[in-house]
Amino acid sequence: MSTARPKGAAKGGKGTPATVAAAKAGIDFTLHPYEPDPDAESYGAAAADALGIPHDQIFKTLLAEVDGRLTVGVVPVSAGLDLKALATAAGGKRARMADPADAERATGYVVGGISPLGQRRRLPTVIDASVSALATVHVSAGRRGLQIELAPADLVRLTGAAVAAIARG
Repeated sequence: MSTARPKGAAKGGKGTPATVAAAKAGIDFTLHPYEPDPDAESYGAAAADALGIPHDQIFKTLLAEVDGRLTVGVVPVSAGLDLKALATAAGGKRARMADPADAERATGYVVGGISPLGQRRRLPTVIDASVSALATVHVSAGRRGLQIELAPADLVRLTGAAVAAIARG
């Protein structure tokens, strides 16, 4: 993996908040652009297929409300989010998926391009425990058509995440 800097990483010659956050932290990462499928039912699965990455090595970023507080769940695209497990891991009782408009407002990203990195405001984050078995993990780099590959430990550190079994299926 090479150290990539955000300059030139996104359209218009500037990085996304996610790539800027990763570069500012001084971590090694690689950007993987691809042509997004606007008709895809699953943005994450479409990204994995476009890049030829196994579905258990590319993680999607989902927002839920845990006891009324927005919380980020990061799980493999090959799995779903176990809302009960997310609530437990976040120290809450109940969870439900967040309204997409609320997710976009809170993170500063559009659905299908929400990154766990560089969000508008830092939200409680839980990453599925399966990430620990990987050498590198891919997550959205902050826009549809761009993935960032980094070490799982760096992802956990940069997001301040808890790691717990929150994937189902």
